[in-house]
Amino acid sequence: MEIMSRLTDVVKETSESGMDSCPDDIGTVEEVPEDTILSRQTSVNLVPFIGQRFVSQDAAYEFYCSFAKQCGFSIRRHRTRGKDGVGRGITRRDFTCHRGGYPQIKASDDGKLQRNRKSSRCGCQAYMRIVKRADFDVPEWRITGFSNIHNHELLKSNEVQLLPAYCTMSADEKSRICMYAKAGMSVRQMLRLMELEKGVKLGCLPFTEIDVRNLLQSFRNVNRDNDAIDLLEMCKYKKDNDPNFKYNFHIDANKRLEQIAWSYASSIQSYEAFGDSIIFDTTHRLDTYDMILGIWIGVDNHGTNCFFGCVLLRDENTESFSWALKTFLEFMDGKAPETILTDQNMWLKEAISVEMPGTKHAFCIWHIIAKFSDWFSAPLGSQYDKWKAEFHRLYGLQLVEDFELGWRNMVDAYGMHGNKHIISLFALRTFWALPYLRCYFFAGMTSTFQSECINAYIQRVLNAQSLDNFVEQVAAAVEFKEPGPRQKTQRKVHKISLKMGSPIESHAATVLTPYAFNKLQEELVLAPQYASLMVDESYFIVRIHTDMDGGCKVIWIPHDEFISCSCHLFEFSGILCRHVLRVLSTNNCFHIPDRYLPVRWRDVSASLTKPFQTFTSEEHAEKAQLLQSMVSTLLTESIETEERLDVACDQVAEVLSRIKEFPRPGHGCNDIGYNSPSDSLILPEVEDSDGFVHGFADGNSHEPLTLGKMKERRLRDGINIFRKRRRCSVPCCGQYGHDATDCPMMEGGDLNGDGLGFL
Repeated sequence: MEIMSRLTDVVKETSESGMDSCPDDIGTVEEVPEDTILSRQTSVNLVPFIGQRFVSQDAAYEFYCSFAKQCGFSIRRHRTRGKDGVGRGITRRDFTCHRGGYPQIKASDDGKLQRNRKSSRCGCQAYMRIVKRADFDVPEWRITGFSNIHNHELLKSNEVQLLPAYCTMSADEKSRICMYAKAGMSVRQMLRLMELEKGVKLGCLPFTEIDVRNLLQSFRNVNRDNDAIDLLEMCKYKKDNDPNFKYNFHIDANKRLEQIAWSYASSIQSYEAFGDSIIFDTTHRLDTYDMILGIWIGVDNHGTNCFFGCVLLRDENTESFSWALKTFLEFMDGKAPETILTDQNMWLKEAISVEMPGTKHAFCIWHIIAKFSDWFSAPLGSQYDKWKAEFHRLYGLQLVEDFELGWRNMVDAYGMHGNKHIISLFALRTFWALPYLRCYFFAGMTSTFQSECINAYIQRVLNAQSLDNFVEQVAAAVEFKEPGPRQKTQRKVHKISLKMGSPIESHAATVLTPYAFNKLQEELVLAPQYASLMVDESYFIVRIHTDMDGGCKVIWIPHDEFISCSCHLFEFSGILCRHVLRVLSTNNCFHIPDRYLPVRWRDVSASLTKPFQTFTSEEHAEKAQLLQSMVSTLLTESIETEERLDVACDQVAEVLSRIKEFPRPGHGCNDIGYNSPSDSLILPEVEDSDGFVHGFADGNSHEPLTLGKMKERRLRDGINIFRKRRRCSVPCCGQYGHDATDCPMMEGGDLNGDGLGFL
């Protein structure tokens, strides 16, 4: 606080020692910041008049300032031309309207970027002049000139308080703001709390959010160097205790911390499995230290956010972002993501194009939409809501041609040809419009729901106001999001509700996580509402049953188990669309090919993360994933009949005995494989038509699971695991509850059913 008081004294001395000039001396007006606390006892009902007396300059200033605030403008001290006499000090002072005079054109240095900021000065002639008199050796100040004629509109009472001259802050308020900052409160939380304490309306404090941020900025130089040293020591300490913890930093020529980035061991493991699509959020800042906070985030197979890394940057430019991206890739052994979502930042856009040339870069649509109110509400007026609805319709289109045609029609309809934001959005359309992004995988992170989850996730790590505490703050947030034993158990016993009763649905339920299965199930439920029209043996048109034209184009090659849709939902989210599911069902396909049940969304992806990291080659890891897919299919096919299950258990037991004959690795064998030998034979839970969830493994047993043990458990638990699980092997039937001997289709001799009975 001593530093602040000294700065205040310097400002006051500067304002008092300025040279005087007349109000008509335009171009020489200097605006001086004021700290004077206005006296509430000043009578604001009085209008200044010629001959009015004051005991000092400050008293005259307070009076005129109160009058100006009541009228709707603010004032500033105006320099005079000189001093009336030698040795008598200042004898005349002019106070003018804050919009008096004109901006002075400053000579710009070659190559120096000038701020393009408009001035509020418009040559207003309103003023009040005071002159010093010394009658009977008693000095006093009298008003000798006054004009209240303005050439601009005066502000309303709720607007005038936002002028800089009235944004005052007492020493007690500054102390409380400093205390709130140390407690980890955001600036908006501070303002709201002080509004409640003072009992004023929202936004009616004598200072604004910018004033609070400027005050915090003045605190940032205090102990900054010490905090940087503490931060580096904290990273070194974590590195000594965890060799897999990674960090890097850069110090400038003045021994000041410029950039620092770090990532935890668990984050690096998560990135191996779920680093195909990430978000790099750089929209937040550590207010106390004026450093940009960048966070790398992704989505795991259960749809929850996972943390990949963190960076603090002193400057926001291409060089800083390039350093951050390069360091992140070093943490992740050079593995770049397939796609990355960021804010609409041109410096970051340039850095990504250089450091991640093979990565598809896109802008977060929710950051763009958040600016619409400021950009378009004023020019569009009452049409703003209608225009926004049209924008969302265009954003969700499937075809690029439809989007560009609709965009031109929208611009014509609302007369937005010259709007700079519309021009910029269209120029960058390949970075945000869905028709240009559907061919790339984004793991569902473009949705509004995910944006809310990500913002809530980031807010938990923004409370640290001391850099040495920030690393621990982030670690606590990461640990909070990582599922514990209880959450993992709940995931394993999660009861999935089968709505359609189709083999495709049952198959997907045994493979996908509940999150991914629910996404697929939403498409399955809607699939029967669509008609599938065959153009040729591998080409279909799928459209909603009420439409007579249009629709999506589906390519289905059964021999190669290849299927593709023009809506590109699978490429975009990893989930098959309703159009593909409709074609599969109408063509008697009763399971989803393995390639369209990505390992990324399977329930075993997380458990495979650690084993895959120990593989010596990429080919080794691919074989392990292929084995997992085969095991999943084996489980699905085996539990259909008792005979199948009998054969499967015997054959798997024989294969396991042969595998155990091979020698194990000499080192680190416990890191490769599952947590227990029996895990490889844990059957997923299957819900029958009565809603029972059946588990087919003994988590405590370490012996191969045999048919005898399954029957024994069936009798022990009193649940018939084979009840209603028989499936007919007759082509074009595939129904549950009977087999080929009593199939109704065999009795009627009809083998040409449409196979849609289960839909």
